[in-house]
Amino acid sequence: MKILEVCQNLTKEIPSEQIYMNEPMSKHTTFKVGGNADIFVKVKNIEELKYVIKIAKKNNIRVYIIGNGSNILVKDKGIRGIVVKIEFEYIKYEDIENNESSSRSKEVIVTVGAGVKLMALAQELLKRSITGFEFASGIPGTIGGAVKMNAGAYGSEIKNIVVSTKCLDLKRYNLIGEKSYIDDIEITEPIEKANEPTIVELSNEEQKFEYRNSIFSSKRYVILETKLKLAYGSKEEIEKKMKELNLKRRQTQPDSPSAGSTFKRGEDFITAKLIDECGLKGYKIGGAKVSEKHAGFVVNEGDATAQDILELVTYIKETVYEKTGKSIKLEVEVLGE
Repeated sequence: MKILEVCQNLTKEIPSEQIYMNEPMSKHTTFKVGGNADIFVKVKNIEELKYVIKIAKKNNIRVYIIGNGSNILVKDKGIRGIVVKIEFEYIKYEDIENNESSSRSKEVIVTVGAGVKLMALAQELLKRSITGFEFASGIPGTIGGAVKMNAGAYGSEIKNIVVSTKCLDLKRYNLIGEKSYIDDIEITEPIEKANEPTIVELSNEEQKFEYRNSIFSSKRYVILETKLKLAYGSKEEIEKKMKELNLKRRQTQPDSPSAGSTFKRGEDFITAKLIDECGLKGYKIGGAKVSEKHAGFVVNEGDATAQDILELVTYIKETVYEKTGKSIKLEVEVLGE
């Protein structure tokens, strides 16, 4: 791949200040590690995203979609291809009409661009006295990432408030990620002759939400925006709840760079508790460490490499299985080489 040539083609439709060559992914992930991406592009709207996909398809280049980089680990040799950061940052409100004589509706549909950060969204909803999103107010990701992994905290999950999600359907484009996601889809038209990606809107049910998973994990779709069903409430109560949850988060979760909870919860066990019981709190490999504050977090003490983190994750999984017979699964997505 001729990186310079591809970047020059991208600048025909995308401002050059949004395009980077050999960009360190450590600057774009909350783990603060990772090698360089060949090309890194920030897209501000759907047309820019479509254009990147068009150029990638033409040059047979892989595309990786990220949001805030808060649930990924990029390996030390970086990413071959184009990393696209979704920066669709709009919020729209539509009251749900009802038959009551109230001066305003009790419920509201909030349409959120995929690149809006959860913390910023929570603050905007607070200003409008909209409740139902407090549980996500401290999660350091975007709404796109939250929908993809069905993010949750304190007994609530995104799936409980999602109405529908608009996305690009890329079933004809074998571009996203490292593995083909079209093997089980019948293609009647050669990929090189396919039309541009189709925009579709999936209902809550069609998104197939599960624990930390959804249909979007298949990489067939790129999330563009999501509609949430929330309600009006007391601004004072909303703010109080947000402060309580965020205080609890600060008291129980580490401050060091991480990707949030490193492992998924088990069906019949609490993963962090198992790791703690195996005596792994504080265990280190290189600059990677099992948090002493919360055993479910692997953190970067400041000089970790992605390899340090991967080796520590492997050691944790093997130790827990050896001592308890339980297999624990990674929640963080690993990218690159």
